Amino acid sequence: MFVVIFGRPGCPYCVRAVELSEKLAAQDENFKFKYIDIHAEGISKADLSKSVGKTVETVPQIFIDEQPIGGCTEFEAYVRQNNLLN
Repeated sequence: MFVVIFGRPGCPYCVRAVELSEKLAAQDENFKFKYIDIHAEGISKADLSKSVGKTVETVPQIFIDEQPIGGCTEFEAYVRQNNLLN
C-alpha cells in the first residue's frame, strides 16, 4: 500500500495523518507513504481539487494507491475498517 499525504506546516490533522502513517510503516514493510508539503511544492487548493475530482477546502488530502480517500478522519476510519494497525 502506498499513501500520499498532501498537507501544510502547522496543520494538526496533517501531523496526525503522518504519525499514523509512521506507525503503519513501522509494523508493515509493505506500507509506504510520502508527505508532500503543499506550500513548499507550490501546490494550490485548485491543483489538489483537480487531482481529487472535487473542490478541496482542507488539508490533509490523502490518497491510497492513487485513489483519493479524503482527510485525516477518513484515513483513520480506513485504517480501523481494514484492521491495519496492530
